[in-house]
Amino acid sequence: MTLPRLSVLAFALATALSGAAHAAHAAPEAPAATHAKRAITHEDVWLMKRVGAPTVSPDGKWAVFSVTDPAYDSKEQWSDLWIKSLNDDSAPRRLTFSKGGEGAVNWSPDSRQLVFTAKRDGDDTSQIYRIDIAGGGEAQRLTTLTLGARTPRFSPDGKQLLFVSDVFPGAASEEDNKRIARERKDRKYNVRAYESFPPRFFDKWLDDKKVRLFVMDAAVGAGMPPPRDVLAGTKLAELPGFGGGQGDDGQSLDAVWSEDGKTIVFTASTNRDEAARAPGYTQIFALPAAGGEVQQLTQDKHRYKALKFSRDGKTLFALTEEEAPGKVYDVTRLASLAWPVTNPVPKILTASLDRSISRFALPDGANRIVFSYEHAGLEQLHSIKYDGSDLRAESSPATGAIGSFNAGGKAVVGVWESAINPPEVYSFTGTPGGQPKRLTSFNVERAAAIDWQAPEHFWFKASDGRMIHNMIIKPANFDPTKKYPLFSVIHGGAANMWRDQFVLRWNYHLLAKPGYVVLLTDYKGSTGYGEEFARAIQGDPLKGPAEELNEAVDEAVKKYSYIDGSKLAAGGASYGGHLANWLQATTTRYKAIVSHAGEMDLIMQWGTSDSIYGREVNSGGPVWENLPVWRDQSPVMQGGNHAKGTGFTTPILISVGELDYRVPANNALMNFATQQRLNVPSKLLVFPEENHWILKGENSRYFYNEVHGWLAKYLK
Repeated sequence: MTLPRLSVLAFALATALSGAAHAAHAAPEAPAATHAKRAITHEDVWLMKRVGAPTVSPDGKWAVFSVTDPAYDSKEQWSDLWIKSLNDDSAPRRLTFSKGGEGAVNWSPDSRQLVFTAKRDGDDTSQIYRIDIAGGGEAQRLTTLTLGARTPRFSPDGKQLLFVSDVFPGAASEEDNKRIARERKDRKYNVRAYESFPPRFFDKWLDDKKVRLFVMDAAVGAGMPPPRDVLAGTKLAELPGFGGGQGDDGQSLDAVWSEDGKTIVFTASTNRDEAARAPGYTQIFALPAAGGEVQQLTQDKHRYKALKFSRDGKTLFALTEEEAPGKVYDVTRLASLAWPVTNPVPKILTASLDRSISRFALPDGANRIVFSYEHAGLEQLHSIKYDGSDLRAESSPATGAIGSFNAGGKAVVGVWESAINPPEVYSFTGTPGGQPKRLTSFNVERAAAIDWQAPEHFWFKASDGRMIHNMIIKPANFDPTKKYPLFSVIHGGAANMWRDQFVLRWNYHLLAKPGYVVLLTDYKGSTGYGEEFARAIQGDPLKGPAEELNEAVDEAVKKYSYIDGSKLAAGGASYGGHLANWLQATTTRYKAIVSHAGEMDLIMQWGTSDSIYGREVNSGGPVWENLPVWRDQSPVMQGGNHAKGTGFTTPILISVGELDYRVPANNALMNFATQQRLNVPSKLLVFPEENHWILKGENSRYFYNEVHGWLAKYLK
């Protein structure tokens, strides 16, 4: 990165922050010079700075966050940590200068040091680094483990670190891990062997490594004792179903220190080996930090995550999902346990709130829990007292979505964005009138140059009696006196929601750019509208949601005179791809269909996906019970319906990542084979290096161009 580029960035930051106003504005401030606005480009979407979740210092004076400076060539992409004072309007400054990027930031209790994970020169896996914020200097490596280290956490006295790593089966020490790694590298054969499900996750084949919790001294220097595996030899760790949540970097164990530093509290599963035939239960456990046997604190069939202690150490908070038998979706609620735990039954603090809590924080002095949840395209802040009373809304921007936030001292700091405001860091406390305040300006100038409008929201009552929320996106140079084709874009999930936010993979405004109105509908099965709404697709995975999508199109055509009802298209990815395939099979109203990572056969998807039990629950039982839904709602089985005036006739663009193990490529191959067999205009795009999503810059540019070309061919 060149000095001139840094100078320009620093000037822009200083200029924008010198008079920072509160964030309730729905659009960023315009630059001083007035220029004609232009339509969005793929470069705008791809090259916007990607601002990560901030971590606030315990004293509430600083926020540290990552900023990715993207590039089409991944070798040219940078990601670094930045720091911003919360006491003044000084510009953020860069803390690190490395291409690899840093993650899992954690502050020392005295707010003077940071630890984070990174893969730097000489690292084969991510290791833990420490940097002295108060004294300055370069980051120092703390670990050199064969299998790496994840999610470090300072102990309350700042003298120790708790983190997650892995061990090979049978390994009792780091020397064992080194030896086994060397043996595996040198062996002559190459094979993957499995005795439990799943063997794959998204784009990775899983391995036999075992997740563990480690404790080490936080000091740097020769002669320090090696990290201790505090789960080694425990009965819990020896259970065949023991494990943590699966992520891109391996399994995770959500672990925290008790406030006195004597106990480690964590969540873990004991039935991971039953994933093919039962829901996974994640319970809360505790063990002495000095070593000893594990105690199970909760004794139910729930999932727990996001553990946090109150500042006085007397209450443990968590998010929990009930895992109700035979249900496909459970609302995420806030729960608390008195500490030390004497009653294994947590108190549900948001039992009366029919919404899933996304995240929460515990600012000092308020005795209130600040949290967010999705609703009708937005995500805003709310709070509740520690005892579960006095639920209220907190000051939030009127539009968009708060995608992350964190508390330190009395400060609550997070990332806010909207469809026309790419992500920036905001303070949600401590400003006049309590209004949010924008702290960064990484994307403000570029966003202000784009001709785009905020989404327009509307509701309608579907034939099944449900109120359905929608957003309309208009193209650049919009003229309400003209007629525009409509592109109904379908979200994945189905447990998901269209949000008023800046989207990378299916950017609303980039899709609309050629002159389309984009319709975003939250069909039944979506989140943000309560538990029953999300569960409503059980036994009706495609037909019912598709009917609501069609009714939404009818409503939009009726409501907005600028929509040309004779020129309709539909498309989506993942569950949205499933529904796109169903629409192609069951109606001829659309002139073109776009399907990415969409299933064609429910039975094949059950047997080849990396998750299967939930699909059984949704369909009413296993595939061999010959339940009607397995056949009646598989798109491929509708191919012969031409006598009914439906069946596959609409031109379809099919795309898939070859490394997608969530909706494996055989679905796309079956889809293309079906279209070609029936002589339907169709095109198949296979991305050899992509997984469930298209994440590489040039592949993304190509994908958007193909979508635009396909729609233009059949809509214009």
